[in-house]
Order: sequence, then C-alpha cells, then structure tokens
Amino acid sequence: MLSKGIGTMAARSLSTVHVPAFKPKWVFSPLSFCSSESKPRKLVLYSKPGCCLCDGLKEKLHAAFSLSGPDPLHDVVLQVRDITSNPEWEKAYQYEIPVLAKVLSDGSEEILPRLSPRLGVELVHKKIAAAFKQAVKYILV
Repeated sequence: MLSKGIGTMAARSLSTVHVPAFKPKWVFSPLSFCSSESKPRKLVLYSKPGCCLCDGLKEKLHAAFSLSGPDPLHDVVLQVRDITSNPEWEKAYQYEIPVLAKVLSDGSEEILPRLSPRLGVELVHKKIAAAFKQAVKYILV
C-alpha cells in the first residue's frame, strides 16, 4: 500500500508541473554575433540644403535600413555631408547631388550608381544590400 501511494504522488506531481512559456527577451540578427568585432558599414550622402531629391533619398535610405529580411541593413551608418561646407565637395558634386558613396575598409569612398527617385524603399534596400555584398565578394576572392 505504501508503494501504491508513492506512485500516485509521483504521478500527481508530474501532472501538476507547470512549465512557463518561453519568451525570448532579445532578437539576434544574422551578424550580431560578430558585431563587437566588425566595423559598422558606412554610407556617405553628399547633399545640400533645399535639395528635395537629397531629402527624398535620405528618407528612403532610413526606411530601407529599418527593413528586415535576408540582408538586413540595421548596422549601416549614414553620414550626410553638406557640400556647401567644403569647397572640394561643392566643386565635385554641385551638379550631381544627391551622391551616395560607400566607405571602404581603408577609409576611401566608392561612389555608388545613382538611385532613381522613383525607386521604392524595397528596391533601394536591395540595391544597397547588393553594393555591400559586392564588396564582400571582392574581399573573399
């Protein structure tokens, strides 16, 4: 009779075990494991005050950086440079703005192909992600 009571208690204690639902407190992006070791990816937008094309591109870039997907751009840092504050920038880009450049690992800049103002945020995201992937291919080869 004693062993029968122990079996009942064991069965009862197993049936009353409550396992709380697991809720993760943080979300990892694919590159988050190495984010402390790698430098953030950087873009430079050459612009000037009153340039509506520049403002539109800046808004689309920020929206593209916040999109999730297979190629997240959450770590991309955008630096906006006012060409009127530097005579060299003004001479080089006064008829070209907005100009978008990718900062390479050595600190130099690679001018990216012009993005049409008609492109949607998703296509801007895709083109920026492709530009960063292209750099990785050259490094790996």
